[in-house]
Amino acid sequence: MAHFSTPDAPRFSVEVYQNEYLPEGGREVNAIITVTSAGGGATAVPPIPAPAHGGYEDAPGAYDGASGRGGGSPRAAVVIMVDCSGSMDYPPTKMRHARDATAAAIDTVRDGVAFSVVAGTHKAVEVFPGNGQLAIADPLTRAQAKEALRSLSPGGGTAIGTWLLQADLLLGSADAAIRHGILLTDGRNEHEEPQRLRTVLDACAGRFTCDARGVGTDWEVEEVTGIAAALLGTADIVADPAGLEADFTRMMETAMGKEVADVSLRLWTPKGAEVAYVKQVAPTVEDLTARRAEAGPRAGDYPTGSWGDESRDYHLCVRVPAAEVGQEMLAARISLVQPVPDEVGSPPRPLAQGLVRAVWTDDLVVSTAMNPQVAHYTGQAELAQAIKQGMNARKSGDAEQATAKLGRAVQLAAASGNEDTAKLLAKVVDVLDVAAGTVRLKAKVAEADEMTLETRSTKTVRVKK
Repeated sequence: MAHFSTPDAPRFSVEVYQNEYLPEGGREVNAIITVTSAGGGATAVPPIPAPAHGGYEDAPGAYDGASGRGGGSPRAAVVIMVDCSGSMDYPPTKMRHARDATAAAIDTVRDGVAFSVVAGTHKAVEVFPGNGQLAIADPLTRAQAKEALRSLSPGGGTAIGTWLLQADLLLGSADAAIRHGILLTDGRNEHEEPQRLRTVLDACAGRFTCDARGVGTDWEVEEVTGIAAALLGTADIVADPAGLEADFTRMMETAMGKEVADVSLRLWTPKGAEVAYVKQVAPTVEDLTARRAEAGPRAGDYPTGSWGDESRDYHLCVRVPAAEVGQEMLAARISLVQPVPDEVGSPPRPLAQGLVRAVWTDDLVVSTAMNPQVAHYTGQAELAQAIKQGMNARKSGDAEQATAKLGRAVQLAAASGNEDTAKLLAKVVDVLDVAAGTVRLKAKVAEADEMTLETRSTKTVRVKK
C-alpha cells in the first residue's frame, strides 16, 4: 500500500484484499480494492466578493490553481435543478415542499461556493441569479436566492436533458475544481426522446457529478438511477414530498464535503493479462468496465468522480496468462490519479497505489479459499442483480421467476447482513424461510415500496471487520 498527498489536501490510501494463490493453470485473479480519502476536512471559506458584473473572479489569495483549493477548501460550484412541470401541482403541497427543500439546500451552500437554481420544465429557466452565470454564496446571495424561489410555480412538460445541458453550461462558466448538480424530478421524461437524454448524459459525463432524486411515485426508476450512474452521483426516492427538505440538506452537506475532483482509478496490467471487469461495490454497485479510457501502454483509467472524507470499495477481476506451480507475477498495479489543474498535457498527479499479485501453487486448500472481502462483495453484486431480475419478472407476470429471484435476494441479504435491503424485500414478499430463500409474492404491494426496493437495490453493506 502506498499513499501520497499534497499540503492540506485529503490523504488517499489503497488497500488490496485478495487470495493471490491460483491452482496450476489458473487464470482469474480477483481483488477488492479499498480506497480511503481522509484528513482533508472541508471548512467554511471566507466569502469571495462577487464582481459587479455578477461573474466569477478570483479575490487575492482565494484560489490556488495548483491544488484547486481556495481559502483552505476547494473552489466549488453547484447547480440545483428543480422540476416545475405541471405534475408538481398534484398535490399542491409538492411544489411547496420542493421550494422549502431548495431553500434548505441553499442555506447549506458554503460561503465562497458558486451556485445557481434552475427551474426545469420542457425548457430550463435560470431562477437565480439569472444572468447566465453563477452567484457566489454569502449571506446576501443566499437570501436573494431564497426570495427568487417564490417564482417557482408548476406548469409545462418534462425535458430532463435540457436541464442538464443548462447546468453544464452554468458549471462550465465557473473556474471550479468541484462541479456538482442536484436534480429533482417527479415525473417521466416525456417531452424529449430517450436517445436525447442518453446523448446529453454522454456529453456531460466527466464534466460534473450529479445526484438525482425522484419525488412521489410517477417517475421512472431507470431514468433517475441512469442519470446518477452516468454522472457518478447518488440516486434515491423521496416517496413523501415532506421528506425533501431533510434529503436536500444531506445531499448538499455531502456535496460541500467534496475536496478532490476528477479522480480516476488507473489499472496497469502486464503483457498477456486483461481486465475482465472493474466494479464499484461499496457504497453501491456500479459497473465501471465500459468507462475505461486508455492511459498509455497496458493502462486504463476508470472515473470515480469527486471525493471528500470517505471510503469506497472496488472489485477488480483480471485474467492472467496460465503458469506453472511456483511461478508468481504482478497481476495489476492500481493507482489513484488526478489531473494537474491548468497544466494540459502534463502527467496526472499520483494519489495512492496498490499491487495485485498472482502466485501459482499445488496446495488446493489455499488456492480454492475465497478471500472474505471478495466473497462478500460477489454476494452483494448478485443480490442487486437478483432484485432487478425478480422485480422485472414480477412486472411481466412471471410469478415463478420472480419468486425464485426474490427468494435468492432474501437469502443473500440475510447472509451478508444487509438489513436495510432485507426490510425492503419484506415489503414485497412474505418470507417463509430466510436461510432457504423460500418466499411468497405479496398480492398487493404499495407502489412506493416497490420503487424504493428498485431504486436502492444497488446499495451495499461493507464486510464486518
